[in-house]
Amino acid sequence: MSSAAGVPVWRATLAALSASLVGIGLARFAYTPLIPVLIRAGWFTPAQAAYLGATNFAGYLAGALAARFLARVLPPRALLRGMMVLASLAFFACASPVWVAWFFAWRFLAGFAGGVLMILAAPSILPFVPAHRRGVTAGAIFTGIGIGIAASGTLIPLLLRAGVAGAWLGLGAISAVLTALAWGGWPRVAPPPPPAARHGARGRVGLALVAVIAAYGLNAMALVPHMVFLVDYVARGLDRGMAAGAATWVAFGLGAVVGPTAAGALADRIGFAAAQRFALAMQGVAVALLLASTAMPLLLLSAAIAGALTPGVSALMLGRVNTLTLAGSDAARAAWSWGTTAWAVGQAGGAYGFSFVFARTNDYRPLFAAGTALLVLALAVDLLAAGTRRPSATAEG
Repeated sequence: MSSAAGVPVWRATLAALSASLVGIGLARFAYTPLIPVLIRAGWFTPAQAAYLGATNFAGYLAGALAARFLARVLPPRALLRGMMVLASLAFFACASPVWVAWFFAWRFLAGFAGGVLMILAAPSILPFVPAHRRGVTAGAIFTGIGIGIAASGTLIPLLLRAGVAGAWLGLGAISAVLTALAWGGWPRVAPPPPPAARHGARGRVGLALVAVIAAYGLNAMALVPHMVFLVDYVARGLDRGMAAGAATWVAFGLGAVVGPTAAGALADRIGFAAAQRFALAMQGVAVALLLASTAMPLLLLSAAIAGALTPGVSALMLGRVNTLTLAGSDAARAAWSWGTTAWAVGQAGGAYGFSFVFARTNDYRPLFAAGTALLVLALAVDLLAAGTRRPSATAEG
């Protein structure tokens, strides 16, 4: 099919990529390189800055939980457009140091918009894409996250030349342009149900899927030290300055750009299950590197690996959902929603928990140690799926 309900497939893909870029790549990750700047400028204390990052994760959880309900009561196009507008407005709203509660509210709303977009953007596009192009299309959509991360790491130092407020305003302007670019690219109708679903087939949800979702949530929690604290650790904790902190974030972002397509290619060769377990092991190595050394090359390597697998594991998770349920069925859509919710719970819980620890210890090493332990636990839980998967799910590997 060359069009998605009257919109060219490439145009719809660009809209979904822009949504992931604005809702996740910028609305969430652009905050990380701003943390040390906000602290040094006196806008927030270190503890407040950390909790603001956690609030974005909480908003993401709320958006993930609300997305399916909102999709039932609002037109899909209007909902997706509205969430991109909300994420853009949040940047403009944060451009003046008014009071802390104001920032908490807008960082929450930015996360909420990101959660809704994560749940709905890709599924609104993929059913219209020919089967042989869905892997490439899904990779392109998730690549938007990496582009946003890399762009924030390179753009923030430039935008900061206009001051902290100028950085917020610049990010808002970029998000507004991307929102306008995506505006006409969303399909005009909801995606059709798959042929099997029309005959009542829903797919089955079993213990294997529960284990996979639980591991996905633990994985999300384990990545919080990189997502929230890495730049501040390098810039302030190691006293290497904002340029070095931004360099680690650029490495994280460049990894995130190539991660989804690389993860998909690996899954095509060894299966989604084996690929995701390999990803968990590599993330464990990446977090452990922060404990093992403060050498800049190893810090950059750690950032690149974690960055590649932050969106990469989401692409793998989407593939596993489709092997453990009937692809395109109600069960598959529900499982993807549950998985995204587990990811949001892991990130929100991890962000608040790690912020609590950091606020009381002012020490980054316990955060990295906990992240490593969580990835070991996630891998152990994921391996439970190998003994509980349905015999028919051969693609699990």
